[in-house]
Amino acid sequence: MHQLSVLWAGELWAYSALLFAIATVSSVVVNIIYNLNYHPLARIPGPKLAAVSNVPYSYWFLGGRQPFKIHDLHLKYGPIVRVAPNEVSFNTAASWKDIYTNRKTFIKSDFYDGGSFAGRGVHSIVSERQPQVHAEMRHYLSSAFSDRALNEQEDLIAQSVDKFVNLLPQRPRDWDLTKGYEMLTFDIIGDLAFGESFGAIESPEPHPWIAVILGALKQGALVDVLKRFPTAGKIIKFVLHYQIKKLTAETGSNEEMAIELVERRITRDSPRKDFLTRLLEDRVEKGVSVLQLAAHTSDFVIAGSETTATALATATYYLLRNPEIMRKLQGEVRSSFNSYDEINGKSTQRLRYMKAVMLEAMRIYPPLPFATPRVVPLGGESVDGHFLPGGTIVYTSPYSASMDPANFQDPTRFIPERWLGEKSGDILDATQPFSLGSRGCIGKSLGLLELRLIMAKVIWKYDLELIDRSIDWHGDSQMQTLWQKPKMRVKVRERTVDVK
Repeated sequence: MHQLSVLWAGELWAYSALLFAIATVSSVVVNIIYNLNYHPLARIPGPKLAAVSNVPYSYWFLGGRQPFKIHDLHLKYGPIVRVAPNEVSFNTAASWKDIYTNRKTFIKSDFYDGGSFAGRGVHSIVSERQPQVHAEMRHYLSSAFSDRALNEQEDLIAQSVDKFVNLLPQRPRDWDLTKGYEMLTFDIIGDLAFGESFGAIESPEPHPWIAVILGALKQGALVDVLKRFPTAGKIIKFVLHYQIKKLTAETGSNEEMAIELVERRITRDSPRKDFLTRLLEDRVEKGVSVLQLAAHTSDFVIAGSETTATALATATYYLLRNPEIMRKLQGEVRSSFNSYDEINGKSTQRLRYMKAVMLEAMRIYPPLPFATPRVVPLGGESVDGHFLPGGTIVYTSPYSASMDPANFQDPTRFIPERWLGEKSGDILDATQPFSLGSRGCIGKSLGLLELRLIMAKVIWKYDLELIDRSIDWHGDSQMQTLWQKPKMRVKVRERTVDVK
């Protein structure tokens, strides 16, 4: 009798396991059929695998090819592409306006819940998802980025720029200008955010915090991928235990550095005019904690260094690849000033061709390569004429919008003249390097000032030559949230030709 009971129990277990397997497979099959044929996004073109699984998107993201791959999909399927079961990418000028400036707010997706300070329960100007809370943050921080504040900060910026420019001819032959720009913009934003320079310009090695910051950003990307696979995520966490532990440690180091620097700046009585000069005046009244302030300043360092350096490096690369464009820019810069000392924020505003060069650099290689996802409001909303149900994740792909032939003629060619009205057929609003609306870059004016000052001073004083001409700026790039750019070695010579 006992043996029969055991046998019966074994058969019952096997039968239950079989039913579970059948139910699981059936559920997967039904889900696939639904996503392909009956899902509200089924009518939107895109790869079939992406319509039923997050696997392709996650692979593109972690593989560092996400902007390139999504661009390939837009070239194949058109201006709207379904890139995941509940995710849609656009690459049109109209989509920028509809998603990021819509009167009916598209809030940020939970992609922003990962990364720095998330584990401490604090959100920053970048990661805060609720519109009202973000609006209060932006209002509080706006004093640090006002025109008045920018005028007060220009001397601090110029000090770092001049130090960088004077050291350029002393660099070794194998020195990487791409990293050099990162060190410069890192010093500038560190000086403004914390009241002290990181000393990165003088150092022969990249500042350690840059590597730590990039690690923190990678954690945010990994968290997003793990959210897409709740069950498999547990296995991934186990398999990648060491790597995840390392990323978590780097994120913690990034947070601790920011907290320490903010606390040091608070205790230091300084007459200098930097970001915290104005923010500290209202901190107690606004109820802003040290941790909250550290989260904001950490964002300033990330957003204010890497993206500006990317624009500078891209502009320099394409100038050195296009001698005629370089000569035109040299002509404008060197004929506009009688001496190096005349170059400042106000005087560089009249450099039309240089502005066009910078805009073209940010078009052909958007400083922020990954899309910034938003959630379609409840009840649904139209984006570029396509109605999407509430809860859909949607965005404009910066790289694809800037590089699609439907938006720009000869998109792979570096043509500054398109920003001077000398080339018709381009939809200039299709590229938005600073984004749009209430979530647009709060430091846009600061970034443009840095670009003008650095490029004008370098071009006025030196002739540059690209040493390794085998570099393929796009082909040699990858993306881990931000660009991983090619190494760019240049020969620097004192200006020899007067092009006035």
